[in-house]
Amino acid sequence: MAALAKGGRTNTMGFVIRALGGIPFLFIGYRLYGVEDMGRFAAAFVIIEIFALICALGEKRGLAQRLTEGADEDGQRRVNLVFDGMLACLLVSILVAAALILFPRIMFPDGTNSDLDMWMIAAIPAFALTEILLAAQAYKHDIATTVRARAIVEPWTRSICAGVFFFIPAISEAGLAMAFLASIYAALATALWSFLRTYGLPKGWRPRPNYLLKMTSRSLPLVGADVIERGTRLLDVFLLGQATSSATVGIYFFAKEIASLPQKLKTSFEPILSPVITKNLKIGNMEAIAAQVRQVGFWIIALQLGVALALSIPGEAIMGLGGPAIVGGTGALAILLAAEVVASMAVVSESVLVYIARKRNLLMSVGIITLQGALTIAFIFLAEHLGLDEGYKAAGAALALFVALGVSSIIKSQVLKTLLKAPVSNWRWGLLWATGPAVVVGFLFTQFLPEWTELVFGIPVIFGTYMLVIWKRSFRPEDKVLFRKKVVETELSLDSSESESK
Repeated sequence: MAALAKGGRTNTMGFVIRALGGIPFLFIGYRLYGVEDMGRFAAAFVIIEIFALICALGEKRGLAQRLTEGADEDGQRRVNLVFDGMLACLLVSILVAAALILFPRIMFPDGTNSDLDMWMIAAIPAFALTEILLAAQAYKHDIATTVRARAIVEPWTRSICAGVFFFIPAISEAGLAMAFLASIYAALATALWSFLRTYGLPKGWRPRPNYLLKMTSRSLPLVGADVIERGTRLLDVFLLGQATSSATVGIYFFAKEIASLPQKLKTSFEPILSPVITKNLKIGNMEAIAAQVRQVGFWIIALQLGVALALSIPGEAIMGLGGPAIVGGTGALAILLAAEVVASMAVVSESVLVYIARKRNLLMSVGIITLQGALTIAFIFLAEHLGLDEGYKAAGAALALFVALGVSSIIKSQVLKTLLKAPVSNWRWGLLWATGPAVVVGFLFTQFLPEWTELVFGIPVIFGTYMLVIWKRSFRPEDKVLFRKKVVETELSLDSSESESK
């Protein structure tokens, strides 16, 4: 639990830094390049991310298990295992890149901003390799590298390059694509540097075709789980890209990126949660796993709800950062933020199910994303039938995501509870106690103060009010270790002493 708290604390700070780096990219992109250019970029971006996850072969979570199984081996053996994963990743990346080059319309249903946009395909192997390298570092409980790569280097490189490239005539039209490509490779370089310092270069390593095939086939349920879990957050953008204009996709993408901020809090714990779970599975300590799920699940939903309230109440002011044309997506923003809160139980449950019920989890995930796709298409057609504008189509896509993620949380938490034979729920009534005062404070800001105060003062005051109440009403001593480093160390020492005496 101390390792979970330490990793979560480090990466939660990274979440704040990542948000500060990602928001300028949205502001630069929408203000300089325009809504339609951002819409075309978004359509390509979601495809790149999905295919990159396929190429990572589930190593984001599967690598921890492979390294745990080889725990009795020497350090050199672990380096070779990581390189096995990297080689398999590169081979799959070549095949995927070739397919996208042959069928570019998959990425660009509404055309490209520039001929150079095709170079975005080159981000696939870099993105996938970075996932593997960061998973290897997380196995060593090194979360700081994930923070540097994903929270500092990647978003800030993208934001800075997007602004600089706009003023370079030769690549200004492809500025978004080139900034994206630069940020992905900058993150890869950051992760690789830390990996080589931690593990070093392999010795005596050579490709093993039989092992690579076995590893790839074993990883398929993990690949499916990773792709579907992330795909539920991207399917709506993809379907809107096929059914609406690039401008609508651009507006929705702005709301989606803002709503993804609380969703990224889940990733604050995922890198450290996987090795902790696999080590408890190895000794069969199911009660400890259930306790970790309950604890991490509450940390996530508590923080996500606070961020969602702080971003949804002044929603119009936030959407206005992208320009007047973006404000119409405020309704979609509110629904998307709510969707991330209801999804918290599903994502924590899945972090265990991928190890103890891979195929069952995959079947559940397939069912959930199928439900989401069907609902999204149905809501889009319903809006067309009623003669509503494209803004309602975007809201329908957001509502479909909300329903699908809610169903996923209910089903997966119940299955996990049955398998672990212990409660796993992350809900506490204190969450409602904290929500009420935050809503009142937000109402006062939005109704009686200028819009700029909502952004500068309203967001931190709403979040601060929420955290103050939840700290007093719902946080138990074990919850507070997330924010108190000395308590973690003290309790860890006491726990160790008690274990030794027993």
